[in-house]
Amino acid sequence: MFPIPGISSIMNQQLNGQTSIPFTPFPIQQPEVPHQLHELPPPQPTVPRADFISPARPNHGTDGKPILLRANHFQVRIPKGVIHHYDIAITPDKCPRRVNREIVETMVTAYSQKIFNGQKPVFDGRKNLYSRDPLPIGRDRVELEVTLPGEGKDRVFKVAIKWCAQVSLFALEEALEGRVRPIPTDVTNALDVIMRHLPSLTYTPVGRSFFPHQKSVRPSHWKMMLNIDVSATAFYKAQPVIEFMCEVLDIKDVHEQKRPLTDSQRVKFTKEIKGTYGLKVEITHCGTMRRKYRVCNVTRRPAQTQSFPLQLESGQTVECTVARYFLERYKMKLQYPHLPCLQVGQEQKHTYLPLEVCNIVGGQRCIKKLTDMQTSTMIKATARSAPDREKEINNLVQKADFNKDPYLQTFGISVSYQMTEVRGRVLPPPRIEYGGRSKSQAMPNQGVWDMRGKQFYSGIEIRIKSAAVPNQGVWDMRGKQFYSGMEIKVWAIACFAPQRTVREDALRNFTQQLQRISNDAGMPILGQPCFCKYATGPDQVEPMFRYLKNTYQGLQLIVVVLPGKTPVYAEVKRVGDILFGLATQCVQAKNVNKTTPQTLSNLCLKINVKLGGINNILLPSIRPAVFREPVIFLGADVTHPPAGDASKPSIAAVVGSMDAHPSRYSATVRVQQHRQEIIQELSSMVRELLIQFYKATRFKPTRIIFYRDGVSEGQFQQVLYHELRAVREACMKLEIGYQPGITFIVVQKRHHTRLFCADRKDQIGRSGNIPAGTTVDVGITHPTEFDFYLCSHAGIQVKYEIIGEFHGIESFHI
Repeated sequence: MFPIPGISSIMNQQLNGQTSIPFTPFPIQQPEVPHQLHELPPPQPTVPRADFISPARPNHGTDGKPILLRANHFQVRIPKGVIHHYDIAITPDKCPRRVNREIVETMVTAYSQKIFNGQKPVFDGRKNLYSRDPLPIGRDRVELEVTLPGEGKDRVFKVAIKWCAQVSLFALEEALEGRVRPIPTDVTNALDVIMRHLPSLTYTPVGRSFFPHQKSVRPSHWKMMLNIDVSATAFYKAQPVIEFMCEVLDIKDVHEQKRPLTDSQRVKFTKEIKGTYGLKVEITHCGTMRRKYRVCNVTRRPAQTQSFPLQLESGQTVECTVARYFLERYKMKLQYPHLPCLQVGQEQKHTYLPLEVCNIVGGQRCIKKLTDMQTSTMIKATARSAPDREKEINNLVQKADFNKDPYLQTFGISVSYQMTEVRGRVLPPPRIEYGGRSKSQAMPNQGVWDMRGKQFYSGIEIRIKSAAVPNQGVWDMRGKQFYSGMEIKVWAIACFAPQRTVREDALRNFTQQLQRISNDAGMPILGQPCFCKYATGPDQVEPMFRYLKNTYQGLQLIVVVLPGKTPVYAEVKRVGDILFGLATQCVQAKNVNKTTPQTLSNLCLKINVKLGGINNILLPSIRPAVFREPVIFLGADVTHPPAGDASKPSIAAVVGSMDAHPSRYSATVRVQQHRQEIIQELSSMVRELLIQFYKATRFKPTRIIFYRDGVSEGQFQQVLYHELRAVREACMKLEIGYQPGITFIVVQKRHHTRLFCADRKDQIGRSGNIPAGTTVDVGITHPTEFDFYLCSHAGIQVKYEIIGEFHGIESFHI
């Protein structure tokens, strides 16, 4: 058994009050549990090397009803032969990609006959240049001088070119036909640069996207595919800085701002216009010369008092205010001399510009986190039905007209303008078991379960179980109870909304309705709350919770009413979860004033789980073979601070199943280095969850199924190497020779593959989405590796890739 300090020698053979699924327990090897853990190296055979190749697809799935789909993948025809790869070094370096592209385009034009012989090479904006034919420089390093015209003086750059390698297109053909593994990344990288070169000169590039669309080259069965999707992001509006300031500070009319900005106003404005890198502004007081600058700060003093050292023609240096300088130099009397100035360029150069002579440059992406209102507005503006999205993608392809792209023509590449048709399968929905006296079944509707009238599996008097079968992915739970409903005897209400917003009669009605719904669901709430008081502000959370814990023995739950988005929420979770170990359930004031059965049912779902109940389980009779032995499901992800925030750390979390159903879960969290995707302390986190699993079930998992979210394809190798090793280390540290099977599955939600029904009769709902349960593992998937697409919920298409699979599982089980 696991060497777990302090575990009792007598343990319950049941899981959470229910008879466990029969497992064969491991023999008890030690009568006493040692207090020291042995530090053991991970087993070498199962640790992937740096050149690890993802496991091959064992087979294709066959279950489910066939369905014909269209995918936003467009076939790319690749020529034979080779592509020549050259390294580019630009001096001075560290220029933006946009400038680097301009330099290389100018170089190709200037040396068209001498070096490039009329070719059209492509460039990735950093160091890599590709040409269809070899350049007449051999393998020597050639340095060329390139001049870019500027608004003031011309800028001169040195560009060094050196041959790197030949990229074999034959190697790609071999891999696509499955004769060799893996897919040669040097070829796919080259093709990606070729396909992206012209759009990078035309559209606004952000990462791998070109707004308004995103595209990438992907391998598939026997052919390469071009994946094209609609993209959306937030950009700053091109407008006068004065207007920008008014929007930020919520000033309706700049003429109302007759006084200098307050410190708080200035700080808020500075934060918005300075950001992480500083917004670009262009000047308007020099006629047609619209020179651009990057903002580095906002002055504390207004233009009428902000001074700088001005050198006179006589050589003398005097202090001059910005307002006076503009009056004498440009004959311009400032309209808003009481407003601050923008400091632009390098801070030590003291270059100041009045707000009224600056405009925000258009086309700048907003990288900071959007407000809730901005996010809501963006979602509404970009949301579209599946047929509309399909039509928009097809329009983008026609507009792009790839086969007239001069760069694609140079390399002999052509693109089909028709979406790829693929055959998918709609899997039969899983059957979910609930509690309650009735034997009725709940049919899901488009991927969602309706809990109305249903109960938790095992309440105080639950005798008969019932099953729910989804209809189009939605479970109708009317007449059913939770699998394991908890009984609540001692509970409290803390209302942090003002009494004028949530009146006592509203709280009383909410309490009655919650009790009614919870009783129907098999989670009886007995009696009135022991405590129901109003409070204000986060400062009152800790003393109130301390009073409740000390006064009411056996307190099970605190229902907290919140007045919208407020700091009280974070404080409630900190005090409840960390300080006192009290279960809390927050609810918005609007949902207290106007109760609905759906909202109250959702609250019951959350409350029951928080108190240790089980809402539902997978019907035992349909469970795959993997459940015949003890298995733990782990889910891991890393949350990063928003773009532009360079100070906050990333947070890694791992959740693990704690019973045989699996329906109960425990979580462990770590703080780690800023924007670090690999989970640094994964070994200790997994070890912690394995110990908890053993304490809860008294069985050691013979298999670990590890779901990893948030990993891009470029990180597969690195994440697999480090994290699979960490999981194995966690097992070995618990017991010598303990090596359960590990299935490592990467979950990708932010991919750009979109599936559409070829037959309108198959479309679901007003959005026209594909049916819940649709899966695709042919046509647009990897030619050899184990990946597939699954729409397990209404409208949510997720890609799964098994990059580390040991002690194999059949594809239909996954």
